[in-house]
Amino acid sequence: MFQKLIAFSAVFALAIASIGCGNDETAQSANGDLSSKNLFDDSNDAAKPADKGSEDSGQPSGNAKSDTSDASSQKPTGSENVPDSSSPDDTVKPTIGFVTNGIASFWVIAEAGARAAAAELGVNVEVRMPPSPEVENQKRMLEELVTLEVDGVAVSPIDPDNQNDLLNMVAENTNLITHDSDAPKSNRLGYVGMSNYSAGRMCGELVKEALPDGGSLIIFVGRLEQLNARQRRQGVIDELLGRDFDPDRFDKPGSVIEGKGYQILSTRTDNFDFAKAKSLAEDAIVAHPDLGAMVGLFAYNPPNILEALKTADKLGQIKLIGFDEADETLQAIKDGHCVGTVVQDPWMYGYKSVELLAKMARGDDSVFKASDFVDIPARKVIAGKTDEAKKTANVDEFWTILKQRLGKGDKE
Repeated sequence: MFQKLIAFSAVFALAIASIGCGNDETAQSANGDLSSKNLFDDSNDAAKPADKGSEDSGQPSGNAKSDTSDASSQKPTGSENVPDSSSPDDTVKPTIGFVTNGIASFWVIAEAGARAAAAELGVNVEVRMPPSPEVENQKRMLEELVTLEVDGVAVSPIDPDNQNDLLNMVAENTNLITHDSDAPKSNRLGYVGMSNYSAGRMCGELVKEALPDGGSLIIFVGRLEQLNARQRRQGVIDELLGRDFDPDRFDKPGSVIEGKGYQILSTRTDNFDFAKAKSLAEDAIVAHPDLGAMVGLFAYNPPNILEALKTADKLGQIKLIGFDEADETLQAIKDGHCVGTVVQDPWMYGYKSVELLAKMARGDDSVFKASDFVDIPARKVIAGKTDEAKKTANVDEFWTILKQRLGKGDKE
């Protein structure tokens, strides 16, 4: 659509050259001073294409409920001071679709990054958040964006193995990339995110710190149909069992997995049902009172596990290891009730997705030439000191910068 509008506007401009044309609207931004710098000791250049030889195409997602009631979100209106001059016609703004796999605190952060990029780069962004994890909800939203003839779509697929036809349809009509969770078998142009398998192994490292002499644990996650969930889980298992690096390995759930003194008793899935997530944790505590650790792989899992541990008076007795940066999880790390959490950078997922699609809409075909994987590395957030060599971040330092990105300043 952007290219069609450019052709039309070029002709139209000749007809009205004597009077000119323009746009005086003001762009919306989550925070005029939002920056990617410092969250993971990174900058905007830190999110760079990974070497194809080292790629495992992992992904994330899931998460705590957002208190935003508008799952679709409004698009920004424009900007007087657009810094990007690569557009053939500055009066015509590309529109980018940013689609999540649900509504969650994780995605609120990602939306803030997408809107910051849109404001800085002079594009419109249409954010879509499926109200529940059914593929049909995401399908409807993707079809709507195609009908709107957006100039690019970034999506976190809910069930990539069963969405190839849908994703390929989108790819036939516009530039398509994935973020957070990949769909490598589709015709998407690239993936913005992290190696979920590597992040899973980082989570396994936290388990080993919590249980240095071995022990039993249960893994909690939304669903294993998503590639990111499978790879995170497998990373935890492989790290604990001392296996070699293999993102394609998959231990089917349903039986106890043992090795190196560790017993992974089960993997419990809740299908993004937060009430069920809590009840599964409660049931696990009752069934295994001597359980060593509970590992939550989606953002909403650790907070629900925390509630179950509080109710059972097991805080500190059963170790909690988390994923993502829900406020409850970060507070639990500060309070000593959570060993640590592995965090992605959802703000940068949103920012880079919009940035890359804006470049492609404006004719830059070099975006994914080096690699189809834009690696935004994970980090471990702990109560201890920040150590870049160990890929760890202090919880207070991390949380302060996260609040700045979301425009919350120093407010708790």
